Amino acid sequence: MFAAIRKLFGRGEAAAPSARPAPLSHGTARTPRFDARLVPQLTQDHRELVHAFEQIGMLPERDRWDLLPAQLLAFKSQLEAHLLAENVRFYNYVEYTLRDDEENFGLIRDFRREMNTIARGVIDFVKKYQHPLVTSVERSAFLADYRSVGALLVQRIEREEGSLYPLYQTS
Repeated sequence: MFAAIRKLFGRGEAAAPSARPAPLSHGTARTPRFDARLVPQLTQDHRELVHAFEQIGMLPERDRWDLLPAQLLAFKSQLEAHLLAENVRFYNYVEYTLRDDEENFGLIRDFRREMNTIARGVIDFVKKYQHPLVTSVERSAFLADYRSVGALLVQRIEREEGSLYPLYQTS
């Protein structure tokens, strides 16, 4: 988990010094700085999250229900690291740059709340299935929830990449 967080924030062991996040400008923690690598990094995270989620979906097909809790936890760790980067580095910057634009600032705040609600739904799904699923009823419920959560995840990614990430630009 810590390696994923270090990688997400550009502090992986193999990362070059230039891969580190840009320091805050003006020496204050209140002025976020633009990082041209952030949106491509978040978009790559999306690809990795979708791949991990698809791998979870293959476990029932292979009758490997026993691996489900561990795969769900790994997915949850990846998702939480992505959400942390998004909240700390992306939303803070966009909200700062739009602070004088009341309409767009409110739109960003609403979008952030909506995205956090979707994220909570995904995390609740992971927590719900942290025990072995042995009955056909439990397994059927998992498959139905998996499809619903997958649709939410795809919706979130499409909206972020199509509507939200384009707002991240130099001021």
